Amino acid sequence: MNFCKDDAGMPLLNAMLRYKYENVYPLHTPGHKGGRGMERLLRQELGGGAAMDVSLMSELDDIHEPASYIKDAQALAAKTYGSDACFWALNGTTQAIHAMLMTALQPGEKLLLPRNAHRSVAGGLILGGVEAVYLQPEFNAAFGLQMQVTPEAVERALIEDKAIKAVLLTTPNYYGVAARTAEIAAICHAHGAVLLVDEAHGPHLGFSDLLPPSALQSGADACAQSTHKILGAMTQCSMLHVRGERLDLQRAADVMSVLTTTSPNYLLMASLDAARAQAQAYGKQMAEAAVAAAQKLRRLCAAHAGLRVLEEADCGGLRLDHTKVTVNFADWGYNGVEVGDALRQAGVAVELVDARNVLFLVTYADTTADYEAALRRIDEALRALERQKRRPLSGAAAQSVPATAAALTLREVFYSAKQAVPLAQAAGRVCGEQVSFYPPGIPVLLPGEIVTPEIISYCRAMKALGLPVSGPADSSLQTLRVVRE
Repeated sequence: MNFCKDDAGMPLLNAMLRYKYENVYPLHTPGHKGGRGMERLLRQELGGGAAMDVSLMSELDDIHEPASYIKDAQALAAKTYGSDACFWALNGTTQAIHAMLMTALQPGEKLLLPRNAHRSVAGGLILGGVEAVYLQPEFNAAFGLQMQVTPEAVERALIEDKAIKAVLLTTPNYYGVAARTAEIAAICHAHGAVLLVDEAHGPHLGFSDLLPPSALQSGADACAQSTHKILGAMTQCSMLHVRGERLDLQRAADVMSVLTTTSPNYLLMASLDAARAQAQAYGKQMAEAAVAAAQKLRRLCAAHAGLRVLEEADCGGLRLDHTKVTVNFADWGYNGVEVGDALRQAGVAVELVDARNVLFLVTYADTTADYEAALRRIDEALRALERQKRRPLSGAAAQSVPATAAALTLREVFYSAKQAVPLAQAAGRVCGEQVSFYPPGIPVLLPGEIVTPEIISYCRAMKALGLPVSGPADSSLQTLRVVRE
């Protein structure tokens, strides 16, 4: 299926192409001079793209003070998604989340957020000097997944603590489960708080009724999107969308400038320009193609007795992005790591594995003969696993992350002296670093939280499954850094 867009609606990409074909000799950065000085193999693989790796210059606009092509391209993105201003985040949604928090909150103010927020949020809390107030999301024991916080829980928190100035949702979550965002937005605004959304996994929402509505359609004041995760931008390309009714658009621009390099990569920006144009022209068709492609995979997996595919009926009344295909292997006796390895040996790489599940990420690009061939390989791999089914996994494998409490703020810990101690001796100490199993990148421990025996047992169980650890200095988790006493 072809989703190519003509060049009329891509201001920055067109400007870069004009510069390339003018054959101007570059006595300026970058040092490889349009690919002339690149190592041969890299130049060969990049092809004509090397000549488009250009430098910051007035002819191509400046992301810090956009006045022409970048300004026009970001304005088109804002119009496409329904925001008052769009800012390109070239350091990914991490940068967009940091900027969103620093735009909405002053140092010392409080943010209400789910405890399963992505690890990047912690960085924004440190940079902004923001105090976190956590809510526990609902838990789906059958799949072993944390879901979403409820509107009722959000309202209770806002009533109990009137100092909360903003609420952050992660919706849809990594598994495609969407929050009741419109209800939560109304509650936030009624209590004088702004709603911020980590919409990293939702840049394709809002184009089709087959998918949940987008954050902006649901009343959010700002959202951060990973354009590269689902749409056609290059890796690390994201967008921050802001509405000006409750947030200061100029402050957002100032914060983004502080967090953005003065040597931005124009290839990345051109890919954002092109991805937006593609979604603007074909967003509905792209969404429909992705859902149809995902449905093929859903049917394939569901046809294997004992496999359970996450469906909207499993989500407790919440909407599900059906392009995320979560398959539970607990009844076959396999954890996600083992299944992911088996699929990789069959020539298929999956998006995420956890203690019980494998997550397949399907997009509009999965409409080719290559995808059909991948489905056949998946089916063959599943048949091989089915022939060697084991005793079903115990319920313990589906445990939620144990709760813990904070003794210090993230910022206090960031500037504190720390020491490494054996994990077994860390119980009762104040954690000095973040511990996540990535993906999905949800912190098990945050700096400032008390390490408990339950947390230590959970970490050991996840390590035993082979899940990769992200955050601590010692990725083996033999030791953990704690605040020095």
